Amino acid sequence: MNNEVSFPQNFVPLPYRQVSVQPYAAAMTPEAITTHLLGKDSYRRTRFVILEQPGACAVAVVERQDEKSLFSPITGVSILALPDMCWQVEDRTIDTGNPSALAAKARELGLDSSATLVVHGLDGHVNFIYHPAPLKIEVIDVIPPEPPKLFRMAQQVVAYVDLPAVELQAHNIDFRNLAQQSPDASAYLIPCRASGLEFDVPTYFLDERPDKRDWVMIACERSRQIHRHFYQTEAPCIEMCPRQQAHDGNTLQLVKCCLLEDRLEIDGKRVIVPWGASLQEVESGLRKLIELHEQ
Repeated sequence: MNNEVSFPQNFVPLPYRQVSVQPYAAAMTPEAITTHLLGKDSYRRTRFVILEQPGACAVAVVERQDEKSLFSPITGVSILALPDMCWQVEDRTIDTGNPSALAAKARELGLDSSATLVVHGLDGHVNFIYHPAPLKIEVIDVIPPEPPKLFRMAQQVVAYVDLPAVELQAHNIDFRNLAQQSPDASAYLIPCRASGLEFDVPTYFLDERPDKRDWVMIACERSRQIHRHFYQTEAPCIEMCPRQQAHDGNTLQLVKCCLLEDRLEIDGKRVIVPWGASLQEVESGLRKLIELHEQ
């Protein structure tokens, strides 16, 4: 057999023990590769063979005579990627079992969705990603602190959880830019000191319950509720809630809202997690977004 085959975009063999890496000195053509592999003994877990030579690589899919024996002769060879569309790189920082990390490396190298990238990565393990086109997810959060907490947590989840290839894109709401909506304010009130934010005018923190001043709040609905409870009055307010940001209805977004305390909400292609979401809740949110994309 000498047929070309294809797999879905972002395909990564998992577990990567399915992948065998071999030096190869002959021509990188389908006919030569097929001739080279047919009849050779193949370990029963091997499904993909990466053939490498200086400056070139190719990926083949193999079938065996017997799938149960420890080793069995190769009876079928299909070509997944030839050198014109197959790149190889060594980067020992990359977990080759993580599709998102492989897709990020492909993006860093400027490869498009027609490429196949072979990576020699962490612990000397080798794997590839076929036609990298990671799912883009926008993560909306406020800064400072920087990096924003929700984005950092989403990165943690993507680094260790078995997910399809995703590309996280930070969309940051900057307190300093929001303050420019009321540049003549004599003081600002923001939700908490955790941001480390200080303005040129006096800055107060709602969680410290300061004495009432003539301030402008940079806050959300929950903070306005707390302000009413503390001071029995309203204050001018600049909206900061990530959930209140405009949405085009098509972009997958992960946002947080402090009106949620113990659950997730789905709003179109947005998933909203609690302001103090755990890693498990962030993981659930990302999985929901992937489900929304696949519907």
